[in-house]
Amino acid sequence: MPSAGWCAKVRVMEIRQPPGPAGLLWPLAVMLLVFLLIELFGLDRRLAHAVYYDDVTRQWLGGGAGDWWAHRLVHDGGRWCVRGIAAGALAGWILSFLWPRARAWRQTSRFVFLALLLSTGVVGLLKMATNVDCPWDLTEFGGDRPYVTLFGDRPDGLPRAECFPGAHASSGFALVCFYFAWRDRSRRKARWALAGACAVGLLFSFAQEARGAHFLSHDLASATLVWAIQLGLYALMYRRTAAPD
Repeated sequence: MPSAGWCAKVRVMEIRQPPGPAGLLWPLAVMLLVFLLIELFGLDRRLAHAVYYDDVTRQWLGGGAGDWWAHRLVHDGGRWCVRGIAAGALAGWILSFLWPRARAWRQTSRFVFLALLLSTGVVGLLKMATNVDCPWDLTEFGGDRPYVTLFGDRPDGLPRAECFPGAHASSGFALVCFYFAWRDRSRRKARWALAGACAVGLLFSFAQEARGAHFLSHDLASATLVWAIQLGLYALMYRRTAAPD
């Protein structure tokens, strides 16, 4: 018969056990609501004019003198950094079949690699299919195309556009894979991973919006898609266990 101490320990573990995947749906609802508000009140262009684009000099904050940090450092450097993480996860996954000591990290490395691949891949495919212009292509921002809403009737004469959702932001937000990977092992590490991924995703978004490559809604859509994709992958791949700390 189980002892009282053992039963108490089990009850404590049950209390400390994090909620299942269904409890992580609320961020999707919040992000979708904010996205709808941005579209409803036309906040994309207002924010771009107020923060990123100088109507007098007709320059973007991340263009010209700012190209070194927005383009070369955050865009190019950040892209290769995330690719390096994905390559490391793939190497770890392969190594787990060759080296017995690495077997314990097989599920984690597999999840991280698949999460990064699926998140950036899906956003990249949608970007090619949605036919939405970049801010720098619009007449009010120095370009030669009219503004067309996401679900608006796009004139047939306009060239194809590939700017929605924001692909670069998705690679930053995709680092939330470490939150999901640690969530059932260590709440503390998972929280730090979530904060770090959000910070990187926001930095990538800021740099791209400062260049005129994307609007706020483009990057918010990426964050929403990344969360939905990785939440689904997490539900499929992980069995929930109690978090030890």
